[in-house]
Amino acid sequence: MEYAKLRAGLREKVQERLDFRRDYTDEEVEEIIEEVLLESNDLTTLTVRQRRSLQKEIFDSLRRLDILQAFVEDHNVTEIMINGKDRIFVEEDGRLRELEEHFESQEKLRDVIQQIVAGCNRVVNEASPIVDARLADGSRVNVVMDPVALGGPIVTIRRFPEHPFTMEGLLRNGSITQEAADFLKKLVRAKYNIFISGGTGSGKTTFLNVLSGFIPGDERIITIEDSAELQIQGIRNLVRLETRNSNVEGCGEITIRDLIRASLRMRPDRIVVGEVRGAEALDMLQCLNTGHDGSLSTGHANSSRDMLLRLENMVLMAVELPLAAIRQQIASGLDVIVHLGRLRDKSRKVLEIVEVLGYENNEIKLAPLYRFVEEDFREGKVVGQLRKEGVLRNTGKLRTAGLCEERVEAG
Repeated sequence: MEYAKLRAGLREKVQERLDFRRDYTDEEVEEIIEEVLLESNDLTTLTVRQRRSLQKEIFDSLRRLDILQAFVEDHNVTEIMINGKDRIFVEEDGRLRELEEHFESQEKLRDVIQQIVAGCNRVVNEASPIVDARLADGSRVNVVMDPVALGGPIVTIRRFPEHPFTMEGLLRNGSITQEAADFLKKLVRAKYNIFISGGTGSGKTTFLNVLSGFIPGDERIITIEDSAELQIQGIRNLVRLETRNSNVEGCGEITIRDLIRASLRMRPDRIVVGEVRGAEALDMLQCLNTGHDGSLSTGHANSSRDMLLRLENMVLMAVELPLAAIRQQIASGLDVIVHLGRLRDKSRKVLEIVEVLGYENNEIKLAPLYRFVEEDFREGKVVGQLRKEGVLRNTGKLRTAGLCEERVEAG
């Protein structure tokens, strides 16, 4: 008997024994599955390992994420992409591969999607076909349903490490040098406002987590995200806020802007905004310019300079202001920009660390502190290093924090 048909038939028998008027524990469902397998005459050719695998697959299809569950549990998988029921791709070690597995029907895929979004109080349907959600382990999920997705439901799952990345891990991977890491640690402790930029998949959220680990444990931190992903450790006085989509009547939406405004009444020492991508940039800049030093955030851009241009456009989404006024707000609010990138060998690197010097002659002045220089490409690997290029000029916050040396350099 074909394995897929065998599994489907056994699952159907299990479902027939389940009374859907009551709630079962996972253990009770596993016992029923085991009973059905013991009674089946079609498993004589299967080994003990194959029977156990079959039992888990049936359980996952009933109580977990069906065929996705094994890849969600695989720590080597960093991304799962479902393009309809038949095309599933995973990313491992920066490489994409297509899976042989597929969902048995569009309905089953939709059931899994509804299970995911219900777990974090989100709704997705024809009226609201796009939603951001997360799994229990913190993995980020984006769903696009029909009629927007023409080939069937699209699901993208970005997995994060079971244990949050540390600066030591980034150093081992060659993403940053020890000198630059020590420099950033001092800046975070001295409450410099740091913005992390980079393209998709460049590691912005991971790096934000790492920098957050340098925040002193006695401060009050408020994190604001579209979908809670940050894994800040060691902060007892931590408040985590997450946006909410509108309900089916179009009411009840809570945006990043709403949360930033609310956070100002919570007496934060620092505000960490997971990502700015729209009008909330104005509210974030106002926070940075009204005494909330040491705040951190991220945004999509191709370079540090490009990040400034994008911030200008985001502020204009909120209010029409002269460019000069916007640039003055950005220049006075941001202290340092860290730009990340993903190189052609799929490695993630810190490509730039620049200081924001201020606003002069109708433009924001930047000074490079570190820049990644590629030296060679050998055996499929980019060879290069993050070189120091300048000296930190704005040392006032370092002096206030008691971290300033006789001559403070970028390092």
